[in-house]
Amino acid sequence: MSDLPTIPVIAVDGPSASGKGSVADRVAQQLGFHYLDSGAIYRLLAYAAQAQQVAWSDGPVLAQVAAEMHIQFEAGEIYLNGIAVSQHIRSEQMGKGASEVAVHPDVRKALLQTQKNFRQLPGLVADGRDMGSVVFPDARLKVFLTAGVETRAQRRFDQLIQRGEQADFNTILEDLKQRDLRDSQRTSAPLQQLPDALLVDTTHMTIAQAVAMILDAWKKCI
Repeated sequence: MSDLPTIPVIAVDGPSASGKGSVADRVAQQLGFHYLDSGAIYRLLAYAAQAQQVAWSDGPVLAQVAAEMHIQFEAGEIYLNGIAVSQHIRSEQMGKGASEVAVHPDVRKALLQTQKNFRQLPGLVADGRDMGSVVFPDARLKVFLTAGVETRAQRRFDQLIQRGEQADFNTILEDLKQRDLRDSQRTSAPLQQLPDALLVDTTHMTIAQAVAMILDAWKKCI
């Protein structure tokens, strides 16, 4: 375990629908690194809790559910206890659930080691809310990736429509504002832009441009 700090990590944090997942995944592919979607882990917990009829407000019981989850990311699919669940956890409801279960300190503590275990050679790109501040504070490159809330709402709206789901722009906008408030004001590991993080504002930027900006910053770190 003593060699873990030598395994490079790029930590990409930011609010919901800022493009973190798409950007971080492409950066990982470009570098041949492993990829951690920490938001998916919280979505998995919300999904598992709902299946077991555990309230998203019950921190202590949620922590027990979290400790019993077996998670695998393989070939673009996410498995919970051996069952493929990607389609189930990508709903707006599970996104809301992820934000609600993530406020509990007991839950974040239970899932901390789960996330740290993704740090494997040759390196890791991790996206979430507290990758640079809590999970990988020694990350070689920290990125804060954001966009205006209306831009993020429009992206989420377009994404849902493309999936053939019903969506209302104003509902999505209000939900994102509530998530931003919840994520930034929670007592445990709040979302924040760290002083040593590279700011990437994707409001007027394509995914490819954001990826190029991070890769350029990475070259200066190695």
